[in-house]
Amino acid sequence: MNYADLANAGVSDLPMYVPGKPIADVASEYGLPVEHVAKLASNENPFGPSPLAMEAVRECIGSMHLYPDGGACALRRAIADLRGVGEDAVMVGNGSNELIELMGHAFLRPGLEVVMGAQAFIVYKLVTRLFGATAVEVPMRDFGHDLEAMRRAITDRTRMVFVASPNNPTGIANDGDALLAFAKSLPEHVIFCFDEAYAEYLEAAPDLREAILAGHKVVCLRTFSKIYGLGGLRVGYAYGDRDLIALLERVRQPFNVNLIGQAAALAALEDVEFLEKCRGANNQGREQLSAGLRDLGFETWGGQANFVLTRVSDGARYFEALQKRGLIVRPLGGYGMHDFLRITIGRQDENERLLAEMGLLLSGDAKRKVG
Repeated sequence: MNYADLANAGVSDLPMYVPGKPIADVASEYGLPVEHVAKLASNENPFGPSPLAMEAVRECIGSMHLYPDGGACALRRAIADLRGVGEDAVMVGNGSNELIELMGHAFLRPGLEVVMGAQAFIVYKLVTRLFGATAVEVPMRDFGHDLEAMRRAITDRTRMVFVASPNNPTGIANDGDALLAFAKSLPEHVIFCFDEAYAEYLEAAPDLREAILAGHKVVCLRTFSKIYGLGGLRVGYAYGDRDLIALLERVRQPFNVNLIGQAAALAALEDVEFLEKCRGANNQGREQLSAGLRDLGFETWGGQANFVLTRVSDGARYFEALQKRGLIVRPLGGYGMHDFLRITIGRQDENERLLAEMGLLLSGDAKRKVG
């Protein structure tokens, strides 16, 4: 009898999230200098971590022998002040991925359904299936969430609805008023999970507090992995009705967010100058990449996040060809988008290099067709 025979039903059939290769591995595989490899695959901040966060990390290194604050009290208070909610309406997690999983622990089981966009963040589907529930994937409209269609997909078996705005991997954001109306329209047995991982890149992010305060079942998710540049520390947070947060606290593990992560995140919240600088540079980079790719003839969606979506002839082939040249991008075959790439907006020089290499690959395609 092997391990698969001993595992819970369905575990062997679960799809796996496949991360991109680390920079060092790509450099070694293709014989490239490490400094020649640019990672434009995981929507990380190309400008690095918040300087205030780095200083906070240096100050707390000597305390690594101590367990972290199990309740993340200082960080939760700061988040509550920023979001305009009570401290007991905030929960901190090991990245927002952990919070999505905790929603599954608390609310999902076989026989229930979760509504999501067909090209939404793949972790929604993975967590749904992990707990034996059914993922109901709704076709998207112009790569954005079709809120009306999602509302029609809700049944008596629906327990959760996931919407990310801007959406990953397509980058399209929904209108804030439409999202608020959607949250208010949901039946009492449905929890609206609103993923705001890229909200800081918006000039004006949607605000669903009105729905939360009115008693609608809404939980909002944010992360320090994107604009704050703390992806390696894994810190995210949820805010919503205090009764919902209290249930999530019951299913989380003790000390789920490490000491250094808490200190860095707390300091990063104060680094408004860094956040605004990164948002401005990202806007410029989005225009640079979008315009450059379109000039090359690639159909491209700039979106509102820190990446662009572009259609190529063969996503997997372009991914491999670029990686050999030291440029790591994200193919989207796992989303059924085999002729697309998701490209993180990098620094100006990284964007220029990406465009130059895409032009060379395009020229090679043209020559092969002529030949």
